[in-house]
Order: sequence, then C-alpha cells, then structure tokens
Amino acid sequence: QLQLVESGGGLVQPGGSLRLSCAASGFTLDYYTIGWFRQAPGKEREGVSYISMKDGSTYYADFVKGRFTISRDMAKNTVYLQMNSLKPEETAVYYCAAAKASVLLFRLRPRSADYWGQGTQVTVSS
Repeated sequence: QLQLVESGGGLVQPGGSLRLSCAASGFTLDYYTIGWFRQAPGKEREGVSYISMKDGSTYYADFVKGRFTISRDMAKNTVYLQMNSLKPEETAVYYCAAAKASVLLFRLRPRSADYWGQGTQVTVSS
C-alpha cells in the first residue's frame, strides 16, 4: 500500500518543541518534494515548509522561519519537521504530502500532491 504516515504530534506547552515525522511506505521518496501543511479549525490549509528529496533544497513560510527545521533521511525514507518555540495559534492538524514537482511548483500548486498523509494533531496549550 502506497502511503504517507505522520507521527509525533501531541500536546505541548507554549514555547515548547515537537518533532513530526512523515514516513513513506510502498514507494521511495527520492524523486519527490515533501511539504508540511497545517489546518486549524475554521481556517484554510496553509503550507508550512517544503524539502526536495533530490537536492535537499528547502522553503519555509515566513511565520515559521527561524523556529522550524525540515530535514530528510533518505535511508529511512522519512522527512522530519522540528518545531520549536511553538505558539498557541499553531494548534492544528499537520499533514505531509508528496509531489513529483519542484519546491517552487509545489508551493504554488499544493493540489499537485500525489500523496497525502492522514494528519497528526498538534495542540499548543498551557
């Protein structure tokens, strides 16, 4: 079965950290760009960060720059999102997605994703 599986979500206090994982099964991520997205209740989905598995190039949305880090482990076929200094307004379901596209194109056309994960809940609250 071809799928992406997110893990690592949970409850964290404001200012805390979490590391999300996005693991692929049934296919290799080598030629994909992986994006992390989030959707809070009543809000539209937004792109958070992207990484090219091919060359490691990355992109961060302005609202996470300096606090979030995206990385890849080719051997484990997995992408990570390290999230530091989390804020209550970042409470959302976080999704990863994979697209056979450049980082730029995937940013402009998130619906070009070939695969989506089921999402993992991140709650930032005291």
